[in-house]
Amino acid sequence: MKQSSRRNFIGQSALAGIGALITLPNLGALAASNNMTNTSNFSPITTGFDQQPLPYVYSALEPSIDTLTMDIHYNKHAAAYSKNLKEAALAEGVDTSKPLEDVLYKISKYSVKMRNNGGGHYNHEMFWKLLSADTTTQPSAKLLAAINTGFGSMDEMKKQFNTAATTRFGSGWAWLIITNDKKLAIISTPNQDNPLMDIAEVKGFPLIGLDVWEHAYYLKYQNRRADYIASFWKILNWNTVNTRFESI
Repeated sequence: MKQSSRRNFIGQSALAGIGALITLPNLGALAASNNMTNTSNFSPITTGFDQQPLPYVYSALEPSIDTLTMDIHYNKHAAAYSKNLKEAALAEGVDTSKPLEDVLYKISKYSVKMRNNGGGHYNHEMFWKLLSADTTTQPSAKLLAAINTGFGSMDEMKKQFNTAATTRFGSGWAWLIITNDKKLAIISTPNQDNPLMDIAEVKGFPLIGLDVWEHAYYLKYQNRRADYIASFWKILNWNTVNTRFESI
């Protein structure tokens, strides 16, 4: 990658996040970005290699996410990531009894197949838990205080997140993360990459992740990605986000 392109990519990924980076006290020490092989040093929330059942029926998220999209997304796209991940793990001698995070932290040592499918599996396993038909969940007092301190308000955080999701060129994800130096940041990543990976431009622990691949929304929203992103906030499970925040 040319140096100028690299600078542009970093700038786009960070978006307005430079102004939104804040120091968060009492979150515990995060492991160094390239030395996170023990997940107990990072977070008690870990991911296996098998696809877990959805915590709701396919129609539960209507009208924000339609039934057919949920069915295809879970049973076709996400299931394929898990299948291909386990194939790559077998071929590359990965111990699947250990957390997937152990692989993601040093993904540069593995194949493209491992990177694409390991990221795809982790991202989707997290994504399903971030969605809920319960519209009454709320951010905890600690998380809300951190967001207000870092972004000025919840609305401003959502605005910056929406920008990250809308402007991610092609396929990818938008994230609210805690960086390895214990700051909140909004970033986006291409394809199935995520901020746990040692190849990520900005590394950290994801609190919120939104899938902006077209298969996640195209049946209902077509080219209206912004409408899909707006609907995401209506079904976000803040209880999951709170748990992730408190785990650091």
